[in-house]
Amino acid sequence: MPEFQQNIWAPWRMEYISELHEGDAPACFLCDYAANPQRDADNLVVLRGRHTLMLMNRFPYTGGHLLIAPLEHGGDLAALPAEVGHELSARLADGLRVLADALSPQGYNIGMNLGRCAGAGLPDHLHWHIVPRWGGDTNFMPVVGDVRVIPEALRRTHERLCAAVRKLAVGG
Repeated sequence: MPEFQQNIWAPWRMEYISELHEGDAPACFLCDYAANPQRDADNLVVLRGRHTLMLMNRFPYTGGHLLIAPLEHGGDLAALPAEVGHELSARLADGLRVLADALSPQGYNIGMNLGRCAGAGLPDHLHWHIVPRWGGDTNFMPVVGDVRVIPEALRRTHERLCAAVRKLAVGG
C-alpha cells in the first residue's frame, strides 16, 4: 500500500462479512427475525404487522434506512397474496410517515431489487428499501473511501423511529 493512502475503518462491516460465510447462520435473516419477535429490539424491528416487518437496515445507505418485508419467505412479487400486498403498501406509507416525524428527511429513495442479477442481496425474500435523503447527504466518502458516514448510532435512530410509531399509532 502506498504511504500516502490512509485507512478508513468501518468495523461494523465485519459483522455483515462474517455472516456471509458462517455455515450455521440462518439462511434468511428476515425469516429469523420474523420467527423471533422477542428479539425485535435487538434486530432493530421498528414495527411488526400481521403479515409484515418494518426494520432498520443494519448496513444503511443513510441514517434511518428502512426495510419493509413480508413475514413469509418468498421472492415472487406476483405470487403475494392480496392481503399481504395491501399490508406491504400500507407499511411503506407508514415508513414514510415515521421517517418524516422522527428524522425530517427532505426526500426518499424507495425500491427493491428482484433477483440476484438485479442486485438483490437476499433474492428469495422480498423486501423494499426506504432510504431517507437530505440535501448534501452524499459526499466524496463513498466514492474515494467506499464508506458511508452515518451521523447517528443505529440504536439511537431505532429509539427515535419506535417513538414515532407510538406517537403516530401506525400499523394498527
